[in-house]
Amino acid sequence: MNAHGSPRAHRSAGTLFRSRSIRAQLVRILSVALVLVLALLGVLVAGQANDYIAASRATRVVTVTLSVQNLVHQLQRERGLTNGMLGGGRQFASQIPPQRTQTDAALVALNQTIDNPANADAGADRVHAALAGLNALASQRGDVDRGQVPATTTFQFYTGAIAMLNNLELGLDQAQDDSLRHGLQALYALGAAKEYTGQERGLLNGVFPTGHFSIATYRTFAQILGQKQAALASYDIYAALGETQALATALRSSAATQASADESLAVDGASGTIPGQVDGTVWWNTMTQVIDDMRTVQQSVGADVTARASTLRTTALAWLVGIIALALIAIGILVALLVAAARSIIGPLAALVREADDVSSARLPAVVEALQTADDEGDVPRPAAVAVPEKAAREIRLVAGALDRVQGTAFALASEQALVRRNITASLANLGRRNQNLLRRQLGLISEFERAELDPTTLANLFELDHLATRMRRNAESLLVLVGENGPRPWGRPLPVTDVIRAALSEVDDYRRVAMRRVDDAHISGAVVAEVAHMLAELVENALAFSSPDLEVEIYGRATDRGYLLVVLDHGVGMSADELAKARARLRDEENFLVTPTRFLGHYVVGRLARRLAVTVELYESPVTGITARMILPSDLLADPSSGDDTPVAANVPASPPAKTTESADSASATNGAKGINGIAAKRITWPGGIPADVDTAGEMNTVDTPDVVPAQNSGGRNGHHRADPERTRNGLVKRHPRARPSVHRPNPSRPQPDREAPVRDRTPTEVSTMLAAFRGGHQRGESTQPPTEGS
Repeated sequence: MNAHGSPRAHRSAGTLFRSRSIRAQLVRILSVALVLVLALLGVLVAGQANDYIAASRATRVVTVTLSVQNLVHQLQRERGLTNGMLGGGRQFASQIPPQRTQTDAALVALNQTIDNPANADAGADRVHAALAGLNALASQRGDVDRGQVPATTTFQFYTGAIAMLNNLELGLDQAQDDSLRHGLQALYALGAAKEYTGQERGLLNGVFPTGHFSIATYRTFAQILGQKQAALASYDIYAALGETQALATALRSSAATQASADESLAVDGASGTIPGQVDGTVWWNTMTQVIDDMRTVQQSVGADVTARASTLRTTALAWLVGIIALALIAIGILVALLVAAARSIIGPLAALVREADDVSSARLPAVVEALQTADDEGDVPRPAAVAVPEKAAREIRLVAGALDRVQGTAFALASEQALVRRNITASLANLGRRNQNLLRRQLGLISEFERAELDPTTLANLFELDHLATRMRRNAESLLVLVGENGPRPWGRPLPVTDVIRAALSEVDDYRRVAMRRVDDAHISGAVVAEVAHMLAELVENALAFSSPDLEVEIYGRATDRGYLLVVLDHGVGMSADELAKARARLRDEENFLVTPTRFLGHYVVGRLARRLAVTVELYESPVTGITARMILPSDLLADPSSGDDTPVAANVPASPPAKTTESADSASATNGAKGINGIAAKRITWPGGIPADVDTAGEMNTVDTPDVVPAQNSGGRNGHHRADPERTRNGLVKRHPRARPSVHRPNPSRPQPDREAPVRDRTPTEVSTMLAAFRGGHQRGESTQPPTEGS
């Protein structure tokens, strides 16, 4: 199937005609107009084409008719000479052979004319049928030469053949022009008159030599005269004035006058004897001259018909060319109107569409972004007015004005929204700062209570309260992160990754379900410790919330060429593909938390911190079930602990302002000068091996003599004495060995007693985490082994 008939072409055409676009509407209008114009012009073209074809056919019909009349003329001469010789005029015998030659030549010419393919529609088949009457011409001539046929039979043979040719009347049924049809009718009437004149010449050519008529011959003669007069009368009806005058002139010639006189003598011979003597040769010559003059008039009429047909053909061709030219001009005008309409409507409209796209995709977003980041909406200029396309119509100018007003309204709304957002952000930042200050004071107060309290039950309650306050502090810091503020928990020294993980676990609920698997050794720059721990805490919290309570959340750490990879893997319910894609967008900080459900605030916090630290965070489906969070820390966030540098390593991380309190990025607050347990970071650590060995057997820990243990820094022992090769637990923690407890709150005289009133140095968050973990384990162990008392 070609391109025009292919299904794709049909679908394209169907889509075009079903479309409601302006271009499609114009195309439909043009199509309808073209169809109407072409239909009207098609009718005119068809009419003129028919006239042209008819005129051309008439020309060919006249050509065939004149060729037929030429043969008829030669047959008439041959008939007259033959009839005269058979009637006794021996002087005609010498003229018969040359005449037969001329007759044969005319017959050959006629056959050539009708055999021409161009004349096939000019009645060639009818002429072929009429020529069947001459099939016996050769045998008839032979009988005449041998004297075996009478004059009457010969006369009837030629007359019958000539009548078949004269009765064709070609083209009359197809002539649509009156003048052309009348010309053809005059031509055929003159041919009939000429034939009857020829019959009269041939009949009397055999009568005048004898001077007598038979009754049958005279009757035939009378019929011929009547038919000749009727043919001449018909000619006068259809012939033009000039043609009538031309025939009248031919019939008033001297030869015609002499023939008329001889004809009168024959008319008077009704009794059988002609009253007078008429020379047969003179009669033949006189009538031949009259018939030749009539043939001249006949050829003139044929020429007039041909000229009329040529005129009609030329006129039809001119009209045809004119109509086609008019059709092309009309089509050109319609196309020009369409192009003009397209330029005045589609062009400016397309420019306006581009302008609108620029407004919606570039100008307004840029202005809105500028309004969101500007301190004052007055600093952001109003976007440029919508440009009106050149040569645009009035309606398009109105649309451009309306679009400009829409842009102004959108700018005003964006300004108001930016103001509201700034106010909301400022309010949230103020609220977050207030909560942080209150929580810092609360944590400090709880630490004071913990240092002063020795009752295990009360200490356990204080522990839970400390844990809740720590989680509340993380939420306050999340609020500050979302509004673009920096956290108030700076840290100077690099910390091991394991300590950062423990700090993160200290800020999540149900930390006992978190298990640290293989974690490669590495240190994180102190300037970003708080942010990394915060991100990790949010991811762990999310994993714990969407997994079953009886399933663990696993943490892995790997040192790679790209940096350090932290993996949080859960075996929970997982996420659908759509939810996963939306979560990844939030982690890439591509959405605003003010226009989304609050249940996903943790994702936005991670996204903000990840963009600030150039950390890559991605979510993937776990191998079996659940979600795997991958966090890649770039190399510039890692630090070398051997350098002893306490300043941030990452150049792109802003340094936090110093604070009076010394806090880990992931642990509870510790006030300056406080003694005892001042943090709860280690509470989040899962102990897969059970109760650590460094937990006091009585479930209590001496808050004064507790040694400072920093597992990530390979420090251990007791009373601040470092061991060269400390023992560690299964999770990599430094194992602390319990010491013998003295009597209840009695000083040991063998050991020097510290000054209770002297200020104790601030313990690091790691130390506090280790102490608190040991205390927690001992407390739980003591409760499980203590025998029940009465009433318990």
